Amino acid sequence: MNHVTSLDGLALHDSWVTIGTFDGVHKGHQALIRALVEGAHQNHQPAVVVTFHPHPTVVLGKGPFPGYLTSPEERARYLGELGVDWVITLTFDRAMASLSAQDFMSRLAPHLGIRYLVIGYDFALGRGREGNPERLQAIGQSLGYEVILTQPIQAGEQPISSSQIRHLIQLGDLETANQWLGRRYAIEGSVVRGDGRGRVLGFPTANLSYWPEKLLPANGVYATWAWVGKERLAAVTNLGVRPTFASPLHYRFLEAHILDFNGDLYQQTITLEFVARLRPEQRFSSIEELKAQIQKDIRTAREILNHVP
Repeated sequence: MNHVTSLDGLALHDSWVTIGTFDGVHKGHQALIRALVEGAHQNHQPAVVVTFHPHPTVVLGKGPFPGYLTSPEERARYLGELGVDWVITLTFDRAMASLSAQDFMSRLAPHLGIRYLVIGYDFALGRGREGNPERLQAIGQSLGYEVILTQPIQAGEQPISSSQIRHLIQLGDLETANQWLGRRYAIEGSVVRGDGRGRVLGFPTANLSYWPEKLLPANGVYATWAWVGKERLAAVTNLGVRPTFASPLHYRFLEAHILDFNGDLYQQTITLEFVARLRPEQRFSSIEELKAQIQKDIRTAREILNHVP
């Protein structure tokens, strides 16, 4: 998979293209991408995803944006795993937002050689979202591409959407969010030095420095899988402000106690996969009470992780 951030120098031919933010690359996105890849590869043609960063909601100020489900690099990696040949991450700014659908597609066409444009039934692009499927099909008549529409993937009575998944994660409902994502929600980070309090308590933790724009789940304690290189290890992860120790409220600590592990992870990059929320974060009246709860959390996490693949 090729991941680029500009159209400069691209000269593809007869490509199958889709366009969108695709934050999270959830099950709905995956269905569309698989249709794109299958059609392209059956015809020995490239499958291309055009996506954007920052998210349009951030640039246009259309309300609070809680955070990203995936960084541009994570999103490109997930798309590549689905068989996409080219991921083009364009910078979304107000100049791009002001383009009409005709102008935007006319900019893409010379570089991508679009043969088919694969989009969802409710897709729209361009200034004022005027580039709906009918408009894009009309533009395609002059630019030489055809539009293929895909149907949404439902979760109960509603289509799966990135915004709904963000809401679930903010609530701490990782089980449902993971079902809609089609994989476990993950946060990657570099292990940094902490204050050593976990080791003093007898439960050493890996303290993660994470991407500040990443969406964090609700504060609490979670059963997680920790990936250290290619090794997957069971872990109990605490996310929050450490209320027992009166930590400042403006920063949320992400720290994982990796079970049955005694190595040094300092400066290594690890990935935490969130399986289930064990409990909310809480303040304890004594260190002994905290230690007893941590032991209980470890037992509960083991029981959960022993029964999930």
